[in-house]
Formats: sequence, structure tokens, C-alpha cells
Amino acid sequence: MDDKSANTARLIALDWGTSSLRAWLLADNGEAIDTRTARRGIMQVADDAFAAAYREIIGDWIAVHGDLPVLACGMIGSRGGWAEAAYVDCPAELCALAGRLLKVEADPVPLYIVPGVMQQAGEGALPDVMRGEETQVLGALAVAPELAERGLLVLPGTHCKWVHIADHRLAAFSTYMTGELFAVLRKHSILGKPIGRNESAIDTEAFDFGVDSARAAGTAGLAAALFSTRSRMLAGELAAEATPDYLSGLLIGDELRSALAGLERVPPLRLIGDDALCGRYRRALARFDIDDAAEIPDAARSGLWRIAEAAGLLLTRHQNS
Repeated sequence: MDDKSANTARLIALDWGTSSLRAWLLADNGEAIDTRTARRGIMQVADDAFAAAYREIIGDWIAVHGDLPVLACGMIGSRGGWAEAAYVDCPAELCALAGRLLKVEADPVPLYIVPGVMQQAGEGALPDVMRGEETQVLGALAVAPELAERGLLVLPGTHCKWVHIADHRLAAFSTYMTGELFAVLRKHSILGKPIGRNESAIDTEAFDFGVDSARAAGTAGLAAALFSTRSRMLAGELAAEATPDYLSGLLIGDELRSALAGLERVPPLRLIGDDALCGRYRRALARFDIDDAAEIPDAARSGLWRIAEAAGLLLTRHQNS
């Protein structure tokens, strides 16, 4: 790390989730001077020793660069995290998130945590929550401002979020437990009994077969379609080693069918998340005639920088003292 980098560091940004912790040392323009990733998500920190994990991740950066502000998003601000940051209501905009940061006194410098977003029940909809994705959404809007008036962001993961953008605000969202369902069915149901696949590769034919089957199922519903993972293997329509990708296609296809069903016209759509998983969603979306779903990289980092700017954390490196 050169002297120039040491003089331009402005913010430490943390995406502190359930399973991992990503950290960035950011310069004046929000670009990363240094990046690190650790298996220090809230489920990996024993005995709630978050303060020790925090020092471990940022201590040397503070020693070199001085008392930089530190801003975190994600499950670290949940009820099971270090300290609970209250939700802001949906629709939500940048100023609402920036104005409700939770300050946690810590060594070597205080930590600020971004609040989550809660969508209240209404018009037949269930309540919904997000924590961490709201920051990615703000980062995505900085990278792709063409979505600000009307857009749709899809964030694949254990709990996939479909986020509607309108008038520069996070207007509405829904959560699909597709990733967690796949893991549970794969490990703990009869559908996971056949021979496993190479996790680094995808059987595209089986995956497409699953997506198309989910789309064709219509009102029959997912519960009825799921057993076809086994019955099609027994009928000779599907090789045993192809069943995991067929199951993945079924689940993602059903999610897409449900999420897209109520839309008269699909607004510009972008993906945020793991490259491999976004690749599956992009392939599935193409089966639903949506061929322009580009990915937005580094959305959390961009969002944390935007929130830090709006909250005034970057005005002076002593702001957090």
C-alpha cells in the first residue's frame, strides 16, 4: 500500500451478513484501496464476540489511516447481530436510511449500522423485511440511474429479493426462499437421494427442463411440480445425476412465474449477487423471454459510500469520534 493510498482513505465499508463479512477500504471517489473477505458472518462469530471480530477486520486499517468512519450493512444490525438497527418503512429513500444510522461504541472506532427496511402488510400482502439488500439497491441506482424512475432489481440468494424501484425510491419488494428451499430439499428430502452433481458445473438441459416445467405448471403449484424431480427420474425422463439441476430449475422457474405474473409490462431488470447464481437466474429469465438482465457488480460497496455521504460521515475523519 503506497503513501498516496494512505492519504486518500476516507471510509471503511462493511457488508456483514449471516455467513461472511466483506470489508472495503475506500478512497475519495468510493473506489476500493483494499478489500478483504472473512468467514466471520454473524453465525460464525462464537459467543457474540462481535467486538473482537470487528477489531480483527479493521484494526490494521485504523492503525495506518487513523480514525476513519466505519459503516456496515447487513445482518450485523439484526436482532441476532451485534446491535439491532430499527427498520425504516417502505417506500424508502436514501435520506431515510442515512438519517437512521445506529451508532455502536466500539474499539478502535465507533461503528455505524444501516437500518433495514420493513414493508407493512396491506391489500392481501404479508409483511416483509430486508436487511443489507436496501444498501445494494442504493448502490445499484448509483451505477444504473436509468432504473431510478421505474426498475426491477432481483437479488438471488438464500432468500431472493425482488425489489421494485419507482420515483428514485425503494417502492416495494417481495422475498422468495428459493435458495433455502433448494438446500433443505437437496439435503433432507427424498428428492436429494439420487447421485449428486458436480457443484461447479450446471446441466443446462436439466435446468431448462425444470424452468419450463415450472412455467407450464401454472395454477397446479410448486408442491405438485416438485415430486416430478423423482417421478421423471423413475420414468427414465431424467438421469439421476441431473436431478439437482432440474430441481434448481423448478424452484427458480416457479419463483419467476410468481414474481412476473402480476406485471403487465416488465420494467428494466437487473441482477445483483453471486456470479454463478445470477447466471442461473439470467438463463431462467431468458426462458421467460427476458433477455437483457445484466448484472450490477459491487452494489453493496457503492451503496455504503452513498449512505456515508448522505449521513455526513465523510465530512471529516473525526466525525465518528
